[in-house]
Amino acid sequence: MVHEHVDGDAWLGIDLGTQSVRVLLVTGDGTVLGSGSAPLGGRRDGVRHEQDPAEWWDALCTASRAALRGRPKARVGGLAVCGTSGTVLLTDGAGRPTSPALMYDDGRATAHAARARMAGLVVQDSWALPKALWLTEEYGPGRITHQPDLVVSLLTGELPPADSSHALKTGYDLERDAWPAMLPRLGLPEAMVPDVVRPGTRLGEVSVTAADATGIPAGTPVVAGMTDGCAAQIASAALRPGSWNSVLGTTLVLKGASLTPVRDPTGVVYNHRSPDGSWLPGGASSVGAGVLTAAFAGADPATMDELAAAYEPAGAITYPLVSPGERFPFLAPEAFALVLGEPESDADLWAALLQGVAFTERLCLDYLHHLGAPLDGPLTFTGGAARSPYWNQLRADILGRPARVPQQTEPALGMAALAAYGTGAAAGLPDAAESMVRVDATVEPRPHHTARFAEPYARLLDELTTRGWLPPPVAAHARARLDMDTSAS
Repeated sequence: MVHEHVDGDAWLGIDLGTQSVRVLLVTGDGTVLGSGSAPLGGRRDGVRHEQDPAEWWDALCTASRAALRGRPKARVGGLAVCGTSGTVLLTDGAGRPTSPALMYDDGRATAHAARARMAGLVVQDSWALPKALWLTEEYGPGRITHQPDLVVSLLTGELPPADSSHALKTGYDLERDAWPAMLPRLGLPEAMVPDVVRPGTRLGEVSVTAADATGIPAGTPVVAGMTDGCAAQIASAALRPGSWNSVLGTTLVLKGASLTPVRDPTGVVYNHRSPDGSWLPGGASSVGAGVLTAAFAGADPATMDELAAAYEPAGAITYPLVSPGERFPFLAPEAFALVLGEPESDADLWAALLQGVAFTERLCLDYLHHLGAPLDGPLTFTGGAARSPYWNQLRADILGRPARVPQQTEPALGMAALAAYGTGAAAGLPDAAESMVRVDATVEPRPHHTARFAEPYARLLDELTTRGWLPPPVAAHARARLDMDTSAS
């Protein structure tokens, strides 16, 4: 709900997404005063996925003007920007793009990722570091620039340092607060990498030129943001140790909070750092709601959910990868989508896909438990799929634990909370988030339903292990937890 007449400070959250730019103007108590969005294009060709960086600014100008149109008597106290994690481009000394932006899922730099791993860095194929190496070979030297860096430079008129959240996938060492010493040997000299600051750090102010273009008042403080996944986590208020946020959109992302890093030598789970110095471990899977769109183009999800309720468990077991390759809860570049058994109808297949995503979500939590991650705090569901009451209940049943569902789950809300924290309006980021986030419902698991899914989950574990994708110790740990109460873990 958008409220029109509220006095007091408000903060802007800007989300540079894959398909659109989204802007929210939010008060400290979570009241949304205004919102705006504008679409983004892109170019996909096989493993390639690019965007024209100029579109980001044009879309922001449109979205911010919509969010601020008819703005009530509320001073804009500050703003923060999030972008897609791992999206990177090259710019010149004046901050002008010299290459296209390679998006978070661009897969053409696999050989460069292997070279980085040979040098001792723990990186995944789609991370920004290998893509930066690829860009340097194709377009020549330039300044490595993350998606929000470019937009912030246009807002402030100055080349900003990168925030450590976006820099993580470019190889930045968050524990040492430094770039790895071997980057020059890989072909990235010191002059190519930006300075790095912690999220929430003040970067500058909106310039007069940018104010004319965007409608954002000149002088508005701009603070360093975080990746879209971290922004969604902030928007779920899952920032106290042991809390977790499960973001289910096209794909599935789990992010939690911990006082110490969660160690994973495989790199499947990696750790962002919160502005207060605590840690935000998590991982991103390639399963998700995108399989529903691919398999049932044009279907009405609510109608299909209603029909699927008759199939618990479904007549088939799925591992519903949106695209080839898996990265969490296990690393298997060769993995592909599975359908075990023959669904008897479209409704049965729909049910199998919903359940397959929830099985993967459970395996993610089992893997985190295997690594020793704290799981004793609340679990929150966000992302587009959280709009489905049936799927929320099914997920809670399969996980065997309750889940909160907030009213507003957009990454832009998380950036508004970070802006409030970064401008001193809240003592800590968890405080800012908890003030802005409003929980709409808590979904309780139904134990007799949870028991129904134990056997198909175990069968999926067996299949993943037999194919060599899931390590046997992880599968054994997941099976052992089937006999445990997972309501608080």
